[in-house]
Amino acid sequence: MSVFSGGPIKLEQGPIPLHYQVYQHIRDALDRGALRPGDRLPGERELCDFYSCSLITVRRALDELTRDRRLVRMRGRGTYVTEAPVERNLQLLGSFTQEMRAAGIEPSSRLLAAREEPASGVVAAALRLEPGAATIYLERLRLADGEPLVVEEVHLPAARFPGLLEEDLEGGSLYGLLADRYDTRLDHAEETIEPVALGTREAELLDQRRGRPALLIELLAFDQQGRPVEHCRSVVRGDRARYRVAAQGSRAILDLR
Repeated sequence: MSVFSGGPIKLEQGPIPLHYQVYQHIRDALDRGALRPGDRLPGERELCDFYSCSLITVRRALDELTRDRRLVRMRGRGTYVTEAPVERNLQLLGSFTQEMRAAGIEPSSRLLAAREEPASGVVAAALRLEPGAATIYLERLRLADGEPLVVEEVHLPAARFPGLLEEDLEGGSLYGLLADRYDTRLDHAEETIEPVALGTREAELLDQRRGRPALLIELLAFDQQGRPVEHCRSVVRGDRARYRVAAQGSRAILDLR
């Protein structure tokens, strides 16, 4: 493996801890693609020789990278590179398509259902509709670089978006379509997040085992006039999801991994 060839690296004695120098060298290789998902790292003793450092230093660096979910350490089998988590910023209200492309990830969608259906009590209350009022229901599987990431269920008030079901709801951004055709731009949203275990159908769609950890995200999006436009329920793979919230004042950044 070229990252660990060419002779040992001399770590610098000084204010930067040795384990962090090892961490940063491997992290840089991961970020630039020199180490790819599925690659196996050299053994701990080999890494000690390569970095001219102690076993404790190497283990601390690998532990940090494991906590970052960039490596997975398998007892008796070694240390392997994993897929990087897909990070989304909860402070920004943007479409899945926009966020993925901004992160250098190719988004795609698979339309699972698209129909009109009466609003349940929960959806009606959220969208300020009469119970049983017509809504547009969309279920989509969202993919990142071809890998399933999110199962998403969306309700929109049908009276506000006539003809929406005739549009391409699989190949582009729903938010872009609402803006371009219906002059509706989403301005802000309320979101709740809770950990859940994948059910049978969601596990099959996300190519995961039933019972694996996931995140349930419920979103209510509003337009610039403060009117509710979208009620969305998303189940996100727990092993690939990473959400970031920055708090003002003395509170620290909350990193939901």
